[in-house]
Amino acid sequence: MDRREYLRTAAAVGLAGGTAGCASVLDSNPNVALGEPDREFDSEDAPYPAWGQRIPDVALPAPLDDRTVELRAVDRPSVLTFFYSHCNTVCPVLLSTMRNVHTHTLNEGYADEVAFFPTTFDPARDDADRLRTYADEMNVATDADNWAFLRPASEDRATQVVQEQFGVMFERTEPEDMDMYMFTHTALTLLVNADGYVERAYRTDSPDAERILSDLETVRS
Repeated sequence: MDRREYLRTAAAVGLAGGTAGCASVLDSNPNVALGEPDREFDSEDAPYPAWGQRIPDVALPAPLDDRTVELRAVDRPSVLTFFYSHCNTVCPVLLSTMRNVHTHTLNEGYADEVAFFPTTFDPARDDADRLRTYADEMNVATDADNWAFLRPASEDRATQVVQEQFGVMFERTEPEDMDMYMFTHTALTLLVNADGYVERAYRTDSPDAERILSDLETVRS
């Protein structure tokens, strides 16, 4: 089933809101360190890269670092999420959680072992200057080597990568009470191991930093 088709179906029945469900048989997978999560579907049926699957083979610009990141070539565990900086509901929570995990890596001395890649799907507004401002607003230490905002080069590229390959649905809206456009979108945070395989896909608007840190500790070791 196509990821976008499944995403629409999952949203209709409420699957897109979380990963918890009926307990599944714990399968082994040599590509991951964490066991299979309890859920109501198999990884191949998910609209996003799920447990035991490799993330898409994509390269995205990191405008604050003047470089391009090839996600499968990252040689350490990484945390990814998807956002747009003008969001005033879900995205600040996603970024705050990622920042808290990031801060832990800095404070505890293992920053060189983990990478963080928040990826915008609003490249028209989220240019380098805007991302610097947003980092200040969110108290993110962008001068740390293990944090890089990723920005698709165009709106079409954002749709191709974020929506079609990572399964994060977003749709532009024009609120009557606002003088700018916004997005409705799903939420996804990924924990990926050093070989590019998904260890956990946190399908929630409010990911738990302590849970991510616990999972990350297992993946790192």
